[in-house]
Amino acid sequence: MTHGAKPVAYDVVVIGAGPVGENVADRARAAGLTTAVIESELIGGECSYWACMPSKALLRPVVARADARRVPGLSGAVRGPLDAAAVLAHRDEYASHWKDDGQAAWLDGIGADIFRGHGRLTGPKQVTVTAPDGTEHLLTARHAVAVCTGSRAVVPGLPGIEDARPWTSREATSAKEVPGRLVVVGGGVVGVEMATVWNALGAEVTVLVRGEGLLPRMEPFAGELVAEALTEAGAEIRTGVSATAVRRAGGDGPVTVELDNGESVEADEVLFATGRAPRTADLGLDTVGLEPGSWLTVDDTCLVEGTDWLYAAGDVNHRALLTHQGKYQARITGDAIGARAQGKPLDTARWGAHAATADHAAVPQVVFTDPEAASVGLSLAEAEQAGHRVRAVDYDLASVAGSGLYADGYKGRARMVVDLDREVLLGVTFVGPGIGELLHSATMAVAGEIPVDRLWHVVPSYPTISEVWLRLLETYRG
Repeated sequence: MTHGAKPVAYDVVVIGAGPVGENVADRARAAGLTTAVIESELIGGECSYWACMPSKALLRPVVARADARRVPGLSGAVRGPLDAAAVLAHRDEYASHWKDDGQAAWLDGIGADIFRGHGRLTGPKQVTVTAPDGTEHLLTARHAVAVCTGSRAVVPGLPGIEDARPWTSREATSAKEVPGRLVVVGGGVVGVEMATVWNALGAEVTVLVRGEGLLPRMEPFAGELVAEALTEAGAEIRTGVSATAVRRAGGDGPVTVELDNGESVEADEVLFATGRAPRTADLGLDTVGLEPGSWLTVDDTCLVEGTDWLYAAGDVNHRALLTHQGKYQARITGDAIGARAQGKPLDTARWGAHAATADHAAVPQVVFTDPEAASVGLSLAEAEQAGHRVRAVDYDLASVAGSGLYADGYKGRARMVVDLDREVLLGVTFVGPGIGELLHSATMAVAGEIPVDRLWHVVPSYPTISEVWLRLLETYRG
């Protein structure tokens, strides 16, 4: 129920009601603990309204059309433009029209008390909530406070940036119309996904990348294949350039982005997809001996270092800035809080019930571009830097029968990184149309540390794209 009354004590107080906070509350309630959840914006958080859900709703028609164009007998029927209004309306539905009634009802249904307003630590196990009407409520936690406030987009302090009114990921996923021209600054996941969307919806897209290519945290071939496809689709990608200033004519005219090579590019909107910062600046961290605005360093139970009551799960701890990984941490956090509250011993061994081991060893991610790029675990470079004795095994996904059936002219690649000392997989990367749903098999292989000899007995169905597993293993065995 939505609260606004007297100061009250709870077993657990959760600051932030995004997917992470919701899951901490759910696990705490499952352990029999009374729980309060505080939210200053929309219950459901960034993922539900400005990230995962609206972005994937925008991308799905784009990728479906691209797939259809590669299928004989169907390609000719999908040559026209996308219905931009219908795509945006579809997005609005998946963002719940930026209303959180359903999410609030779910939290209420698990027995958590909702406090709307800004939550701020005012001492150990103590949180003050300032409601929208200015009313303050003091909450105390018998066992734990969990900070689940997530992260925010970082916009660089370039000359002219404020007057230029740049897009961040929020504006890019919630825009009500297609810009004629869009400059995307940044070649990471947000940059390439939003470039894919708005280019397909009719915008002239230019991507500016400071480094050598796209998706720098994945295997190099991932960014190369995505860049090739974006270029073929009509986007322009400029690498090795940095924005130095931004100007918007008359305050509402075109925006000009000045570059460090002396050139400039003009557009109707500019999106900065250049990183994230923790939402901890006004959380009262200084009242408990921590630095305001900092990432919160935690152990594998997500307990903040130097405390025995403060937890931080999701983006705010900077371990893995992904919704599904934050929800995983939330499950670990809630169970750890419950066990400690009940005086039970914790299982914090590697892969134990109260250890977020996957944050280190098996983080999966799908980039929903065309082609899709997906990875789990370590890249070859990361594995080598960590000191593992490894071998990378590559295979051309186009050579698998299922890929040829999936699409004419299929382009893709797969790589597995094998730990030669233990004969298990440290990482897997797939790039190609339709491979997003293939990643979970790789995640199970990496997280489960399934020996290569046992994977030889995991038979893929024919003819599917997943037959690439057999081809990778054959290549490894020789």
